[in-house]
Amino acid sequence: MTGRRILILQGHPDGGHRHLGHALAEAYAQGAREAGHELREVHVADLDFPLLRSQREWQHGSLPSGLHEAQQAIGWAEHIVLCFPLWLGDMPALLKGFLEQVARPGFAVRSEGDNPFAVKALAGRSARVVVTMGMPALVYRHWFRAHSLRSLERNILGFVGIAPIRETLVGLVDRIDEAAASKWFARMHRLGRDAQ
Repeated sequence: MTGRRILILQGHPDGGHRHLGHALAEAYAQGAREAGHELREVHVADLDFPLLRSQREWQHGSLPSGLHEAQQAIGWAEHIVLCFPLWLGDMPALLKGFLEQVARPGFAVRSEGDNPFAVKALAGRSARVVVTMGMPALVYRHWFRAHSLRSLERNILGFVGIAPIRETLVGLVDRIDEAAASKWFARMHRLGRDAQ
């Protein structure tokens, strides 16, 4: 297997503390490096950017200078690993604001004829979405129907052409003991090794 270009996009907005999502991403990165994959990392918490406030700004405004390197890393990647905690049933606002900024026309989608979103410019990339949460993952998936995850996959990642998209849902994070954490880290290490 030839090495793939992998971007780990750490979406936890708290950069001052190490959380389970950081450790899961680190296990993935270690497996990927050991297997010879090329790796880049973007930590949303370390970036400084404003939130978009209008459709006009999204379509015609310029990308904030602090996001150029992150956007280039997305363009470079063949596989994107997006990690974030579930907050109020969805991704944290900072991560959503980041995705709105970088997924602009001309980069993530391009026009063709009268359709401004005809070309999914990030096609050919795959993704894994890793979500940590306080509730049981089965409750989120089946009772809440993973509504926010489905929205991310359909309305953001799928909209720009990223496919296939695989999921890793880690529930009851406040109750995970050392043995359970070790199993999750081993699983993430394997996924990194296999670039999945």
